[in-house]
Amino acid sequence: MADLQNIAVRIIKEQELVIGPLAWTEAGKVQGLNVSSREEARVEFIDADHGKVIDRLVAQYERLFGRASHEVCREAAASLIAGLSPAEIPASLR
Repeated sequence: MADLQNIAVRIIKEQELVIGPLAWTEAGKVQGLNVSSREEARVEFIDADHGKVIDRLVAQYERLFGRASHEVCREAAASLIAGLSPAEIPASLR
């Protein structure tokens, strides 16, 4: 679980570099994800399927900012997904 939380935070931080604080606002709209603290860069999953929450997070950014935003998410998570088994990697990051 901690690995996927780190992936979510990394994705949000990378999006923040591109779109600013709006990245945290948009992450807060994702079903199953609670952005508990922007200042501390903390998020919590409130949905049992963490992979699907990551997929929804990626989709949220892509819906607003297009395919390039999806690629930013994939690149942000690349080093973190290396330690996961293929079954653990959310579909949107494969």
